[in-house]
Amino acid sequence: MQSTARGEGRRLAARHRNIELGLLALAVAVCLAGHIDASLALTGKLPPGLLVHGLSLGALVAVAHLAVRRFAPYADPLILPLGVFLTGFGLMLLDRLDFSYKAAHSGKGDYQKLPAAPSQLMWVFISVAAAIALIVFVKHHRFFQRYVYLMMAGALVLLTAPVFSPTDSFGAKRWIKLPGLPSFEPDEFVKVAITIFFAGYLMANRDALALAGRKVWGMTLPRGRHAGPVLAIWAISLLVLIFERDLGTSLIFFGLFIVMLYVATERTSWVVLGLIMAVGGATVVGTLEPHVHGRVEAWLHPLDYYKDVHDPAISEQPAEALFSLGTGHMTGTGLGSGRPWLIGFAGRSDFIFTTIGEELGLAGVTAVLLVYVLLIQRGLRTAIGLTDPFGKLLAAGLSAALALQIFVVVGGVSGLVPLTGKALPFLAAGGSSLLANWLMVALLIKLSDSSGRTALDPVQPTPEPLPAQAGPGDRSAATDPASPSPNPSPTPHPSPGQTLGGAGRPLAPGPDPTAQTTAGPGLADPGAATELRPAFGHAPVAPQHPAGPQSSAPQASYGYPPVNEQPTHGYGPPPQSPFPSNPAS
Repeated sequence: MQSTARGEGRRLAARHRNIELGLLALAVAVCLAGHIDASLALTGKLPPGLLVHGLSLGALVAVAHLAVRRFAPYADPLILPLGVFLTGFGLMLLDRLDFSYKAAHSGKGDYQKLPAAPSQLMWVFISVAAAIALIVFVKHHRFFQRYVYLMMAGALVLLTAPVFSPTDSFGAKRWIKLPGLPSFEPDEFVKVAITIFFAGYLMANRDALALAGRKVWGMTLPRGRHAGPVLAIWAISLLVLIFERDLGTSLIFFGLFIVMLYVATERTSWVVLGLIMAVGGATVVGTLEPHVHGRVEAWLHPLDYYKDVHDPAISEQPAEALFSLGTGHMTGTGLGSGRPWLIGFAGRSDFIFTTIGEELGLAGVTAVLLVYVLLIQRGLRTAIGLTDPFGKLLAAGLSAALALQIFVVVGGVSGLVPLTGKALPFLAAGGSSLLANWLMVALLIKLSDSSGRTALDPVQPTPEPLPAQAGPGDRSAATDPASPSPNPSPTPHPSPGQTLGGAGRPLAPGPDPTAQTTAGPGLADPGAATELRPAFGHAPVAPQHPAGPQSSAPQASYGYPPVNEQPTHGYGPPPQSPFPSNPAS
């Protein structure tokens, strides 16, 4: 029966891969249709090189699909198509903007007339190739658990490196420029490395961080000695905000830690404390640091730029973004029919979101945001389906990092929060951002493969037990009725329906030891090797019998209920019928 269940799981996994292939084809077709629509609106002709572009993008997507089918066969079927759609949609928007920027800046002769789509296409191939390499060569996501502190050390080096840059870029120090090499944003890679470190650190220290402290105004605050890591992360985020003037990285860095801390401890007080610290630190820095203060003033008074006398720190971009979004109305002006290039150089970075709002309207903005939400939801679903705490925290952290970056970018462009200058994931021009986001996609694919394997493959090695469950040498082993006592002492046997207290005294009637034990909600099974969570396959079913040290009862398969089990009563053999069997019947 196990082989039958395993075959059913493999067939369901193969069906997921076929669904993924169909969604990939749909994503590529939609992006190519967008290229054709924008080119017809701008030039009245089909885009040049459409066949070559379509074939090359399709071949790259096919290689990625084959890698997932071979090395992550149980992965979520939506993660890769969503990443491909967002990347292809971004290429289409950049190609459409290149045409307008070239026409508007050809007479000025500045750098904005240079196309950005060819460079972005090169980074698409590099990023997808890096994601394929991670899927192929990293056998399991626990590989990263061995190097969490090494990754944290490298992340801190990358995070502080832009401080020593001699020049600023658009008011902030976020880029590293080396002679003979293109510039890159190290904070994009820091986002991934720090997420891995937080997952490893919180897995090892979540019990200490979950301890309750004093109550202040009805809220239970953590103990002082356990708040040290939060204070350290808060101080680092403020230093980044002060010396690099990078509001977006600081918000993502500190917010990511608070979200993962809440996921690990389930304590609302950490979130409240984190919000108070974030708002307090941002208020102080926003008041004293001129660049951040200018961002806040432009957020509060975006239309002051058009006054005769205004704060010189206020730029025209926030007001122009509002005009562009308002022009789109419900359905937009149509691809190629708007004027999003009027915003300037930022139209290819975070303000590429205004291109969607102007030319596709509120309907297009909602559709793109729903694609982002769906990708984040698949990551959180993967976290629920995983059985090991490191994988759970890593999947939740990657999803939270993506959600936080989308929030600060879209919120800054739409006027919800101050501008941060971060690139919109997958859509905006930038090799560093695209490479880091595709590494996140590859990690989510590996994590979802582990989750799906647990749900669909009934024959696999036993996962590592969670720290919260009983293990060898745990105190709960002493209370396990199936565990032999190391120092047996003569004690009176209780009558059925009684339990023994101290010195062998009978206490109040307890459960009948001959009754069948069934694991209900919230009751831990001593024989369970690990905690099972439902994934996108069949829901795991817990065994319905207590497995002792020498129990030969069949174990529950991962994702399928045990078959042909005989019910056991208590800890002895099944009761025999008091009536003799009739051979003639």
